[in-house]
Amino acid sequence: MTNYTSVNEFLLLGITDTQELEPFLFAVFLTIYILILIGNGAILAIVIYEPRLHSPMYFFLGNLSCLDIWYSTVTLPKVLDDFLSTHKTISFMGCIIQLHFFHFLGSTEAILMDVMAFDRFVAICNPLRYMLLMNHQVCLCLAATSWITGFSYALLHSIMTSRLTFCGSNHIHHFFCDIKPLLEVACGNTELNQWMVETVTGTIAMGSFFFILLSYFYIISFLLFKSRSCSMLQKALSTCASHFMVVILLYVPVVFTYIRPSSGSSMNQDRIVAIMYSVVTPVLNPVIYTLRNKDVKGALNKAMRKKLWSKQL
Repeated sequence: MTNYTSVNEFLLLGITDTQELEPFLFAVFLTIYILILIGNGAILAIVIYEPRLHSPMYFFLGNLSCLDIWYSTVTLPKVLDDFLSTHKTISFMGCIIQLHFFHFLGSTEAILMDVMAFDRFVAICNPLRYMLLMNHQVCLCLAATSWITGFSYALLHSIMTSRLTFCGSNHIHHFFCDIKPLLEVACGNTELNQWMVETVTGTIAMGSFFFILLSYFYIISFLLFKSRSCSMLQKALSTCASHFMVVILLYVPVVFTYIRPSSGSSMNQDRIVAIMYSVVTPVLNPVIYTLRNKDVKGALNKAMRKKLWSKQL
């Protein structure tokens, strides 16, 4: 029987191997993290406190902003700490916990994208029955289903990864604990874990993406062949465009990372792509939804005017 030395901690190699770049990257990532907290926090606040935004679409947008805040918080504080530290380690349990919450929040966001696409489908194709079909109880159930499904999916990965044996090098070629980098340093048979990453994750990602495409196909078909209204088509496309931009920013990097077979030469690419869906997407979501949404812009302007007015008094 082979004797393995148990690994109690992992060394995160981070985003760059060049130490001279780390102070600059610290400033960049700290700025991005602050923007994520401010932007998503502002959307979450106005969705809660602005009565005009108490509708299903903005309820789900509030969930998305909440997810983005926590999603970035799972990785960025540790990344910022590692930029200033020479001892870039994370405990075994801390690594599994980070992996769990990263996939929990990420998969929940992917499923929530489906729910938001379904909401737009009902709003545009069944406007007279919209508030009946998408009542408060239905919205709560859809949101809860997204969160519970994401948690269950992540729990499956975290349990399976925690049962692996790690020996030899404890160096993780990433800036946070993710499944594929951990499988690279695991001992023994990891075929089941690889299958779960490529098949289960691929099924969730591609299934969700095609459901969204199908929803948009029905929306455009309905407006072109049943409504035949150019103004309604333009308004619907404008409403859905922001959502579709967020979908592309999330799904393309995820598909590239988890469905593509892993190889040693791909680890640097995976780190760059991971920045797209773990850092760039959460900071762009508030910008995309704010710039393309008159209701959100109006509510933000109203809140800013109210704040300025109270300061003058």
